[in-house]
Amino acid sequence: MARKQDTDAKQQMAGDLDFSVRLMEHLVVPTFVLDAECRVIIWNKACERLTGIEAAEVLGTQEHWRGFYDSPRPCLADLVAQGRTAEIDALYSDHDHAGDGAIVAHGRRAENWCVMPQLGTRLYLAIDAGPIYDDAGKLIAVVETLRDITAQKTAQDELQRLATRDGLTSVANRRSFDDMLNMEWRRASRESRALSLLMVDVDFFKRFNDTYGHQGGDECLRHVAAAMSGVVKRASDAVARYGGEEFAILLPATEPDGALIVAERIRAAVTALRLPHSGSEVADHVTVSIGVASIQVTGNGVPSSLVAAADAALYRAKYTGRNRVVQAGKTA
Repeated sequence: MARKQDTDAKQQMAGDLDFSVRLMEHLVVPTFVLDAECRVIIWNKACERLTGIEAAEVLGTQEHWRGFYDSPRPCLADLVAQGRTAEIDALYSDHDHAGDGAIVAHGRRAENWCVMPQLGTRLYLAIDAGPIYDDAGKLIAVVETLRDITAQKTAQDELQRLATRDGLTSVANRRSFDDMLNMEWRRASRESRALSLLMVDVDFFKRFNDTYGHQGGDECLRHVAAAMSGVVKRASDAVARYGGEEFAILLPATEPDGALIVAERIRAAVTALRLPHSGSEVADHVTVSIGVASIQVTGNGVPSSLVAAADAALYRAKYTGRNRVVQAGKTA
């Protein structure tokens, strides 16, 4: 009787396992399962549709990465299975920050752009990877589920862009500039490096508006912003509309001589636009005045001191004749 009961129990367990596998294979959520050696043991129908790779191509292999990336790299399930969760930060654009204990017990969650090479598209996926242990606490599998949240990510990025961009000129807005200045100040302080700032003002802009109208003034600011952005090309640099006809250009890791060169190039680029300005007293076209300030950031000082220095240099540029660059600490 006992032997028959054991047999029945094993058959029941086998039946339950078979049912669980079939259920997972037909889940509407894209799912794959790796064994403890990171070989694929389940690749469900939804995962086939998401990646364009049929289960037969990856079952029993460690090539599940082919569904998501152009070259071999670990998926989240691999990192959980191999105890390499410290690498998640370098491989995923966003992820949870659970402690080690929570990682072992509950798995990890992350988000990432995936190139989806078989489909020739690019998707932003929300990824969950959870470990499964036997009664003795030994890892037997890791389940990874995926959700396509590309539409939400694209909308979020667009909202973020709108929140940080000036609506007229499309360069960074004042709020974004303040955030970038504080961030770059902290970074420069950690690394004891230079930080430079240009304050740029369109000369006689009120007269320009009076002569050509506010629509003409708006178009002028767009052209000036585009000219400055064409000069400032490093990814770390930032052009921002500081207010009205005034712009700020942040140049991390830039010494005074380098900042002066950038300022002169910007002045020349605006002059090259040859935008007519009959109300100007310094030229028959639109020009700018630029104040330049640089500082070797240490543990002392505050970001506003850099702004004040650049603003003072700008005032001197305007006071001494406009259409010129003046550097803080130097005479015009």
